[in-house]
Parts: sequence; structure tokens; C-alpha cells
Amino acid sequence: MTEPSSGTWTDGIHTLPVRVYYEDTDFTGVVYYANYLKFIERGRTDALRAAGVAHSDLLEASPPLGFAVRKVMAEYFIPARIDNALVVETRVTEVRGARIAFSQRILRADEVLFTAEVEAACIDMDGRPRRLPKDVVAALNSATRAG
Repeated sequence: MTEPSSGTWTDGIHTLPVRVYYEDTDFTGVVYYANYLKFIERGRTDALRAAGVAHSDLLEASPPLGFAVRKVMAEYFIPARIDNALVVETRVTEVRGARIAFSQRILRADEVLFTAEVEAACIDMDGRPRRLPKDVVAALNSATRAG
């Protein structure tokens, strides 16, 4: 059995195809606003995975580490609808200390439906910030420069 795609990195942009399912919509068939945050969460997670950084590996590190979203600034432009094929684009805009900054977009073909600037902090299991491990920084630098 093959692993599902984690999307691809091209020219410093990670792309992840997503489909809008019935469960993502309200009664009118329009994507419920909070579900865009789920789509971009998948985009960030798969961007990290495609760069060689798996959340499961971070949880097994010593000390165990994870990420917490610290800030989100989002703009909604055009609604997505049931059965739409979308693409989540993720760019890493800054890696510093315990933080990773992302710029993300959700597109339907060439239409930009949604944008977000997201800051995530690397934390330990007590919720304290921890400097990003050097191998994580190296993996992200490699992925974002490749192209």
C-alpha cells in the first residue's frame, strides 16, 4: 500500500490538493468559515512532512516537542463550494528561535479564495517554547530553497 501524497515542494512553495466534502459545508453547500483553518493546518502539516519533518518524530524526541499556533491573520475572498478541487499553498516565510512563520493561500484553479499569515511556536509537553531543533531548521531551509 502506498502512502497518501503529502503534496510537493516546488520553487519554495508547498502545494497540497484538497477536495471539499459535504462535511466541510453548511446547508447551502458553501464551505463553513472555520474549515479553511483546517485546510491550512493540513497544508502546514504536509509541508513539514514533505520537507522531512514528521510530527510523530518530534513527539518521540527528547524532550518531546510539538507546535502550537500562536497567531493567525486570515482573509476570505471567494467562497469554496461542495465538490470543489482546491489547492493549499504554503510558504515558510521565517524560521527563527522557536517560531516558524507561514504564508498560506487556498486556490480554486487561478482564483484566490482565502489567505492567511500563521505563526507557530515549537513547544515542549509543558507548553514552554523550545528552540527549533537544528535538523528541523535544516530540513525547512532545504525544502524552501529547492526548486
